[in-house]
Amino acid sequence: MSVDPQQFLRELFATAIDAAHPQQVLEAHLPTDRSGRVIVIGAGKAAAAMAQVVERCWQGEVSGLVVTRYGHGAPCEKIEVVEAAHPVPDAAGQAVAKRVFELVSNLSEDDRVIFLLSGGGSALLALPAAGITLADKQSINKALLKSGATIGEMNCVRKHLSAIKGGRLGKACWPATVYTYAISDVPGDLATVIASGPTVADPSTSAEALAILKRYGIDVPASVRTWLQSPESETVKPGDPSLARSHFQLIARPQQSLEAAAVKAHQAGFSPLILGDLEGESREVAKVHAGIARQVVLHGQPLAAPCVILSGGETTVTVRGNGRGGRNAEFLLSLTDSLKGLPGVYALAGDTDGIDGSEDNAGAIMTPDSYARAAALGLSASDELDNNNGYGYFEALDALIVTEPTRTNVNDFRAILILESPNNDA
Repeated sequence: MSVDPQQFLRELFATAIDAAHPQQVLEAHLPTDRSGRVIVIGAGKAAAAMAQVVERCWQGEVSGLVVTRYGHGAPCEKIEVVEAAHPVPDAAGQAVAKRVFELVSNLSEDDRVIFLLSGGGSALLALPAAGITLADKQSINKALLKSGATIGEMNCVRKHLSAIKGGRLGKACWPATVYTYAISDVPGDLATVIASGPTVADPSTSAEALAILKRYGIDVPASVRTWLQSPESETVKPGDPSLARSHFQLIARPQQSLEAAAVKAHQAGFSPLILGDLEGESREVAKVHAGIARQVVLHGQPLAAPCVILSGGETTVTVRGNGRGGRNAEFLLSLTDSLKGLPGVYALAGDTDGIDGSEDNAGAIMTPDSYARAAALGLSASDELDNNNGYGYFEALDALIVTEPTRTNVNDFRAILILESPNNDA
């Protein structure tokens, strides 16, 4: 089989991204009646690209405001695009969140609101609850990001410290009709978790948020603890009449990106195996993937080479060292350490938004000679893993993937390519 393994992995990654891009997935879901006035709001790494689609497709009067991450903007003529910080919110995010909230707070039942939601929206739409400062939210966010908490746990805390999340934005829109179109970046595609569910009812509780903070040993100011112990901190619950005219539609999810990559792999002659949306520590998830890859190479199970093992989801990194690197670089570094140059095995791990954590790369590529090449440079995979330095490791190998912002986000994409015979590796 004649294939450039690294190029093919890059093509699979591009296929996964394209399958979830707003230009491909949004238009078909917009309301059939696209006449009349509509107010467009949005938050997330795909928000600007989604706004462009609405502008192109809507025949009536369009206006509005969306917020996206710095560098993820796109030119719009009628909808204002503002950029703010992610994953830790900043003053720009707070200011635009306040403007979005005010924009929809005095509507009538004749008004229509389109809310464009994607991953990253939770940090970008940052409006602290009464008595809580932006500095409080920033410090808690940073602690959660380093703690190893899952995205669901982080967003449970974020919702209960917010004046806009957990259904509160949807409640503010009442009695207008709200159409939320969401691109999922979370395992399980739960509407309550995607960007902390600003327009959907939320069953989680403030007591759960407090328990999460305690579980990860995160100290919070007395004002935050007092707020979370008060009834006012509860989110909008299922059955609340203020959400009766709020509609939620998932337009892209990680699974369809994995399926698109699987189709491409099959067409190229590789048997695809989709493991699905995964959570857990990046380094531990990598060990499981390494075990599967080793079983394929040594025993032809659970499928025979040539094949591609695909997975998505959102792993976590408990930060212990001082190195650079997001969860995808950490995954690949652990995979490299586990496989130690197993012949015929190549891998790519990248974030579909084009940014691995807070770095400038989307991810990286591992080849059968990565382990030996790095060792020749004096780099120990296990030592670099202890220092959370996946970025530095793969940068030294010139193996980082730099895509620039993709303006979509269905979270991580991982592909392990296993060639038919170790003698065929390139």
